[in-house]
Amino acid sequence: MNGLWNSVTENLLFVLEFLAVIAALFLAAALLEKAAQKKRGMKEPLFGTRKMAMIGMFSALAMILMLFEFPVPFAPPFYELDFSEIPILIGTFAFGPLAGVMMEFLKILLKLCIKGTSTAFVGDLANFAVGCSFILPASVVYAFRKNRKSAVIACVTGTLVMTVFGTAFNAVYLLPAFSEMYGLPLGQIIKMGQDVNPMVQEGSIVSFVAACVAPMNLIKGTCASVAAMLIYKPLSPMIKNGIRK
Repeated sequence: MNGLWNSVTENLLFVLEFLAVIAALFLAAALLEKAAQKKRGMKEPLFGTRKMAMIGMFSALAMILMLFEFPVPFAPPFYELDFSEIPILIGTFAFGPLAGVMMEFLKILLKLCIKGTSTAFVGDLANFAVGCSFILPASVVYAFRKNRKSAVIACVTGTLVMTVFGTAFNAVYLLPAFSEMYGLPLGQIIKMGQDVNPMVQEGSIVSFVAACVAPMNLIKGTCASVAAMLIYKPLSPMIKNGIRK
């Protein structure tokens, strides 16, 4: 915990920006969930005892999966693939957009408490923001109409939004922030992409994110979607109501 606190104090401005992003996403999720409840003629508490317990469980599962990261052959080694969105997508389908953002936040918080940060919080913000760009659109589509067709549309929507947002977010904010914090020229980062991916053009951050970041997010979203579609329906009654004797 001392190491985490030191990281917070050393990168205070970035942490405050991180917290602002979290607050904005929580607010957006709450408003969207209320709108979906109103559209469906339902009124449910945003958080209940059972819901909070299930959110905690899915967050812990996501954090464990997040610890198992896999390198991808088309991107530099600091980009790794994990499947932590699978339990979060399942929990989000069950409990709504706000629960999804809460699970993304708790996943990152648990990871920071256990493992700390090795990227001055840049990678952690990326994982949270990009994860929410997948979870939030998917959960909103499903929250307004809960059926199998809607679930498929939700997964496709979430995957596409995450791919586009994650690609743009890396190009516009994350890679420049990473470059500034570590004193690593952006051209050198792009060169790392060139070394493993011939589609990356010299000095072009657009080609870098298109060739390295976009495919990774597309793979991640597709895998999480397929897994959630296979698992959610059989588990749904137990997730929502528990095991009844």
